[in-house]
Amino acid sequence: MLVLSRKIGERILIGPDISVTVVRIAGGAVRIGVEAPSDMPVIREELKGQLDRADDRKTRSVNSA
Repeated sequence: MLVLSRKIGERILIGPDISVTVVRIAGGAVRIGVEAPSDMPVIREELKGQLDRADDRKTRSVNSA
């Protein structure tokens, strides 16, 4: 894992198409902005399990029809 220090307004570039910008720092939280191509999904890690379960339910309902 690469660990970087950034200040408000500074960016991290990931490949040619993705940038992550520090938008705000308040208390113990950092607000970031992510710019990525529209075909590149960007989700919070804690939501990944919910999306995986929804996809599983959708697949099961299509296969049982």
